[in-house]
Amino acid sequence: MLKRATALAAASTMGFPMIARAAKTRLTYGGSGWLGHYSAYIALKTGLFDKQGLDIAWQSFATSSDRMGAVMAGNIDLAGTGVVSSLALMAAGARQFQVIATPNNFGRAEGVLVREDVKDVAGLKGKKIGVTYASSAHVLLLDVLQQAGLDPEKDVTIINLPATNLLAAFQGKQIEAAVAWTPAFDRIKAIPGTRVLLDDTAFSLYKQFGITPGPDVLLTRASVGKENPEAVHKFLTAVFQANTMMTESPAEAAKVLLELTGLTQQEQEAVIKQTTWYTEKEQHALMVDPGNFVNGMQQLAGMLVSLKQIDKAPVVKDWVQTKYL
Repeated sequence: MLKRATALAAASTMGFPMIARAAKTRLTYGGSGWLGHYSAYIALKTGLFDKQGLDIAWQSFATSSDRMGAVMAGNIDLAGTGVVSSLALMAAGARQFQVIATPNNFGRAEGVLVREDVKDVAGLKGKKIGVTYASSAHVLLLDVLQQAGLDPEKDVTIINLPATNLLAAFQGKQIEAAVAWTPAFDRIKAIPGTRVLLDDTAFSLYKQFGITPGPDVLLTRASVGKENPEAVHKFLTAVFQANTMMTESPAEAAKVLLELTGLTQQEQEAVIKQTTWYTEKEQHALMVDPGNFVNGMQQLAGMLVSLKQIDKAPVVKDWVQTKYL
């Protein structure tokens, strides 16, 4: 150690400049196998975060609610989430997080899966339906039941199951229908005798506003944004670079994701291709002017009140922070 210090001192006196390596900013991201996290996962595995000077640690959560709980507790710094869980916290007045972007628009990677004897939503009457409560899938189910004139408390039996348990419950015939998102959606769909009854394009607000029942958002802990806004900006830069990769090179991107999702190469490519991956430039129209996405989230908040999922609709724009773009 002494020899190394002496050598470094000698180098400096001989006119050789000292090269200091900048320490990477270490942050923790909360994710899962859902497509809303593909961008961050690809940025992590392909070195895009590293090139931005970020050392991102990945932490998996089964549900958005669990992930948001970790954000609130200060255990993770950045996250992707279905907006339903964040709207619930907004309605409660929680200010520990900021919505910073939306990574994608999906419509066919989540839906209601049934056995072949169920022909329409009315055919769900009397059935046991598995779904993860307080999720986009739950909102989709409540909305399509309402559209069909079915009472969720009287006409069907809704069973709260973690997303990771839906496949086994459906295979074991503990439930007769499942409402799931990818990768569980694709795995259940592959079971013989199963079909997709409907997907997110059947959602009321999708028809009107092009918004899914639980659109994906990216968020940061408010304290992280305050203390290191440049790191949040760099995080988004890498995420949107990953989105470009998925748009332009879906086969290459799919290979990176297989370990995360457990899908086949063909299935993974299909999920990527059926999803719109937003660019950083598109964020302005979505989040700022005219803010179509933020306006859609506000409409969704009102719907959640009518579906008795939250007590009141928050002013969504108060949680949106676009300075990191």
